[in-house]
Amino acid sequence: MAEETADIGGTIEDEDEGSDDPNLHVQLNAFRAQWMSELKLSSGASGISDRLLQAKGGLKRTQEIAREEKATELFLRAVQEEQSGAVYEAIKFYRMAMQLVPDIEFKINYSRPPDADRGGGNYMEDNDVDGEIEDLLAYFEQELTLESSFPKICVPELDMTQVHISALPREILMYIFRWVVSSDLDMRALEQLSLVCRGFYICARDPEIWHSACVRVWGRNCTKVLPFKSWREMFLRRPRVRFDGVYISKTSYIRQGEQSLDGFYRAWHHVEYYRYLRFFPDGHVIMLTTPDDPLAVIPRLRTKNTRMDSALLGHFRLSQETDNQTKVFAVVCKKKEEKAAEFQRNRFCRRNPPQEAEHSFHVGLHLSSGGRQSFNKLVWIHHSCHITYKLTGETVVTAFDLDRTYTPFLFARVKSYTAFSEQPL
Repeated sequence: MAEETADIGGTIEDEDEGSDDPNLHVQLNAFRAQWMSELKLSSGASGISDRLLQAKGGLKRTQEIAREEKATELFLRAVQEEQSGAVYEAIKFYRMAMQLVPDIEFKINYSRPPDADRGGGNYMEDNDVDGEIEDLLAYFEQELTLESSFPKICVPELDMTQVHISALPREILMYIFRWVVSSDLDMRALEQLSLVCRGFYICARDPEIWHSACVRVWGRNCTKVLPFKSWREMFLRRPRVRFDGVYISKTSYIRQGEQSLDGFYRAWHHVEYYRYLRFFPDGHVIMLTTPDDPLAVIPRLRTKNTRMDSALLGHFRLSQETDNQTKVFAVVCKKKEEKAAEFQRNRFCRRNPPQEAEHSFHVGLHLSSGGRQSFNKLVWIHHSCHITYKLTGETVVTAFDLDRTYTPFLFARVKSYTAFSEQPL
């Protein structure tokens, strides 16, 4: 019975296979091949079209960036020509820049004057091997410019109901920064303020502030930034005296005393005293020689109007010699005091008052750096006393020998000297 069933099944399968038409299989395979080819063509065409559109968009964007960079370069060149007095050349470059980008004037950040070596191009340094940004100021300026057409110095981190400092105009912020620096030239506080955000960093690098500080230190003849790259670099690297502290010289020696009456022993004395030099940005200087400890003296030297009778007041100047050494020359004298009127007890008694004279001390010091701090050492090169008699006008000069008691001055920073601002920079 099972064999009959198998025979019947095999007969049915043979009949089904025999009933298949070979032309139908050929047509079906041809239809499948044509359908697959059409699918491949359609997908390839859509991918090519997408790539073409992306390439066109990227090329357009690249052309726009290149056009804007060229317009920026021309506009900055025009600003340079205008500042140098070449008005006609400036107009020509302005016109060329406006033809490339009509609103180029509003796309340039004016927080820093254009430098000749930068050329108005792309200031972002992407090829640094160590991954650090060489010109951080230019990088921040470009970031603020790319974020919006009207960039703000800073934005509040949290929502506030009060007015944020970012709402102030840039001119007011710069005036606040000048108060931070103050007339005492507290550039350390300015550097700390630049750590708040990138907008404050840009404001703290404003060349006008650093130029004003350089003028206060080296006078109005400080008109050229060369050989330095910026006014800030000049202030940090060019030798100068420091105003945020005091220079201290400690002298210590052993002196032989007088012999005792019985002649059995002789006393020896240990002598110790200090010299203080306090410089001010307006050219004044205070010199003081005293055995008092620095903790008792330093707070009394904060201002020029010190009440210490032994203090010598005067002026100083910096001198850049041909041997590339910076020297400090100061002239100090005692404060002039009003003399009380002398009354003669006997009108017939005639006194011969001593001849009036003015004493002034001339000091010469060599400025150098030692250790981790800059410009923190002053070495003696000259010390003399000038006595001028008022009656005859004669001046007598006495020069002192610079022996081992003339130890160098070392700088000590005093935070309280710059804790308050009396005047802006």
